[in-house]
Amino acid sequence: MYRLLFAVLLAGAAFGQSGSTEQILRQAIQHHQSGDFADAIREYREYLKVRPEAVNALSNLGAALAHEGQYEEAITNYEKALREAPAMSSVRLNLALAYYKTGRIGDAARELQRVHGEQPHDRQTTLLLADCWLRMGENAKVAGLLNQLDTTGHDDLAVTYLLGTALVRDKQVDKGQVLIDRILRNGDSAEARLLMGTTKLTAADFAGAREDLKKAVEIDPKLPDVYSYYGLALLRTGDQEGAMTAFRKELEGNPNDFTSNLNLGAMLKDNQKYDEAEGYLKRALLVRPGDPGVEYQLAVLHQAEGKNEVAIGELESLVKQSPNFTEAHVSLASVYYRVKRKADGDRERAIAKKLTAEAQAKEPGAKLDAAGAKATP
Repeated sequence: MYRLLFAVLLAGAAFGQSGSTEQILRQAIQHHQSGDFADAIREYREYLKVRPEAVNALSNLGAALAHEGQYEEAITNYEKALREAPAMSSVRLNLALAYYKTGRIGDAARELQRVHGEQPHDRQTTLLLADCWLRMGENAKVAGLLNQLDTTGHDDLAVTYLLGTALVRDKQVDKGQVLIDRILRNGDSAEARLLMGTTKLTAADFAGAREDLKKAVEIDPKLPDVYSYYGLALLRTGDQEGAMTAFRKELEGNPNDFTSNLNLGAMLKDNQKYDEAEGYLKRALLVRPGDPGVEYQLAVLHQAEGKNEVAIGELESLVKQSPNFTEAHVSLASVYYRVKRKADGDRERAIAKKLTAEAQAKEPGAKLDAAGAKATP
């Protein structure tokens, strides 16, 4: 998966220290090609002690480290290589893959977007960027990215599935249904069942969603997101224990799944398993940095732990970022009262009351006054 860059050896360096140094690089590449990654890593490091800015050696060391699962050090070397040669798309793609593997989905998307701008017709880059945006909840971006690919490749089920998923999650159900039907022409499949289940979740048909998603799990339990959405359907139909099991199963094979990390973290928090909950919530935040829902759960967790000042700082930042987040105002009022800041608590409670009234007024079934008009909040 990670691309190896073969260094161009310096001509005329067959003597003295320079020749010895380049021999180390030749040996590193030979070990790398033969699959002896441990020796390759050792020799790339030796070479870089003498040639610390050698782009190819930095990149190759990153690739070898990534193959061995040492992603953080791989990222460091890729970043050094790109500082020396920022135009090298192959190194940038490797960096994006390493970010992806460590759950830094936003960082991966940023690098992939730059590579895609330089190579807009590269299928691997396009699909990886679409997958990152899908994980980040950027469904409209996924649809825009894949629409052109889809029109030129109606039989490309990978594109069809990603695009259908993005449309359904973006509540463009009619357009998504067209793609579901296209997938179903190839017979019943986990992908089609997952899409149908997601569609029913969007329409609040939770029982129907549960049945489709159960079937999807039975057909292909390794399909990404399948246990995540099955967990949501179980949660919506009152099976909390089953939902937690499903979320854990998703994370066994897909540790960076946002939905499973967020929901499992929130449920563990409610069960007062704070340390375990915080790990899942922080992983969710790594996938979607700045997500208000995750930041709220972390703040409430810290509030429950009695870390009042920490919770206040987090909730103040959150309501500034998302001023219409009613629950955040409610929680901030509560923690203000706990630390005897009554005036601040009264202010936040008033804001929460106002937001609640405005939301109720917008509901189709909002309470009417005797004259048949909406009651004034």
